[in-house]
Amino acid sequence: MRLLHASLIISDLQSATEFYEGVLGLKRDERPNLGFEGIFYQLGSGQQLHLMKIDDPYHDCIHPQHGGRDRHLAFAVNSLQVLVDKLEAAGIPFTRSRSGRAALFCRDPDGNGIELCEI
Repeated sequence: MRLLHASLIISDLQSATEFYEGVLGLKRDERPNLGFEGIFYQLGSGQQLHLMKIDDPYHDCIHPQHGGRDRHLAFAVNSLQVLVDKLEAAGIPFTRSRSGRAALFCRDPDGNGIELCEI
């Protein structure tokens, strides 16, 4: 078994693009017309991240401050410091992993939890 894709709900394509492409450096993939706006990103080896611009049924939920205690996606990165610099330059708050690993947690513009782990 392997993961094919993960999907996140977003409210604004432009702010999502600035975060996922500008800060995280993901590359856009082809996306079929599914009847709603969205973006697909290639994550390697046939895996994708799907961003869906649809009404968010979880909009009013309260999220824990530390993303490691919430639903989140984890991405392997080569250099955590490169991402720290990008997050700080973009004014995006983050917390370091509480386990002592070289990892951090942040949120995308819609509050989706993202973990970045140095490999």
